[in-house]
Amino acid sequence: MNTNSPTLDKIASPWLVLVTVCLGAFVAPLGMASVNVAIPALAEDLAANAVLVSWIPTVVLISNIMFMLPAGKCADLWGRKRLFFLGVCVNAGTSAVAFFAQSIEVVLLLRFIQGIGSAMMFATSMALLISVFPADKRGLPLGLNAACIYLGLTLAPALGGWVTEALGWRYVFLLPLPIATVVLGILMRVPGEWHSHTKDRFDWRGAVLFAAVAVCLAVGLAGLPDIENAALVVLALVLLAVFVRMQARAKAPLIRVQMFRESKLFSMSLATASLMYASSYPLGFMLSLYLQYVRGYSAGDAGQILLVQALTMAFVAPIAGRLSDFFPARWLASAGCACTLAGFALLSTLDGTTERLDIMLALLLVGFGFGFFSSPNNHVVMHSAQAHEVGVAAATLNLARVMGNLVGMSLVNLFVHWHLGDSAMSRAIAEPLLLTFHQAINLAMGFLLLATVLSLLRGRAHAAATSV
Repeated sequence: MNTNSPTLDKIASPWLVLVTVCLGAFVAPLGMASVNVAIPALAEDLAANAVLVSWIPTVVLISNIMFMLPAGKCADLWGRKRLFFLGVCVNAGTSAVAFFAQSIEVVLLLRFIQGIGSAMMFATSMALLISVFPADKRGLPLGLNAACIYLGLTLAPALGGWVTEALGWRYVFLLPLPIATVVLGILMRVPGEWHSHTKDRFDWRGAVLFAAVAVCLAVGLAGLPDIENAALVVLALVLLAVFVRMQARAKAPLIRVQMFRESKLFSMSLATASLMYASSYPLGFMLSLYLQYVRGYSAGDAGQILLVQALTMAFVAPIAGRLSDFFPARWLASAGCACTLAGFALLSTLDGTTERLDIMLALLLVGFGFGFFSSPNNHVVMHSAQAHEVGVAAATLNLARVMGNLVGMSLVNLFVHWHLGDSAMSRAIAEPLLLTFHQAINLAMGFLLLATVLSLLRGRAHAAATSV
């Protein structure tokens, strides 16, 4: 499954690539999620209402989905290191420009562009690791990569909170720059390139069509039950069906849809990932608002509480990844699903007087569960891919993650629209915000229950399941 040339294998250190990918895996979600805790200060300074604010985490997901598959295909065709390098530049550059934004509309535009850079990084990171590590030694690298992604996602609120309190919300956008500079410096010293040996044409029609699917789905879900938005959701599903049909017939498709029919284990693992991430992504956003507007914590204190989940995931994910080299991944991943569900069950009991330790215990269970799920599940998906398709497989896995994020966040946006509308962000919204929080948690528990069942069932879906 290693697609690099023998010469590159001799001169390029897999562990140097691992360090680079892990730093990149940390910096991308750091730039995406650190803004969440700064949202109250940002909203006050830019006079943004609740609906516009709810699009800050969502617009990144839209651009992620639009460009994830194209980035994975480009990485296979033109070079995985090259696309990763470009993604770091775009992600860090737009974050720096956002420091000077004077309106919420400009912030949203820059977040969209930042999501394009993140898509390039996410689509190529695991493909790079698959390119340099043999099949029997990928568990630990994939686990470390997953740990850095989740560490970035959940450490970001803590860092964002401290920076917001000390310097102001604008400086949160500068957080990724030092690490991004280090990543670029290391990448420039890594010789050679990795790509597929097959030379296909890039499917521009497929890329544009899938982008239309992402936009229609995101905008439609956020505005339900309005008839216009419901029509957009239906249009998204129709366009998705057309996209699948087009890709099945194309000589050089953006994604070979036959991959899903060839391995039910592959497709069921992706579905499980989507459900897990549909539950997780809105959690940081909603908890940040709950802790500050309902419980009255400062941005720094809220970030410290959210840090529990980050540290737990960072500790558990590499261990789970290493265990997946020796034990069936479905049992490890299923245990992670169940543990996460238990954590969300505790979160569903939060109210206006819940103690800090109770919140931290729930986040401990969520972090442990996600850490135990992610690495084994990633191992299964990447193990199922053919050597020349690891870029597309990595992009598809990340696409499943981001699609789950988008669906979960769009439905939470719907709850925000119902209960908060154009209300100004202040302690006065504590009661409807708590109702919105509980609805979001209950929705997440439904996703997690389905994910747990599907994770257990997938072991029967493929004859080789006992080997992975």
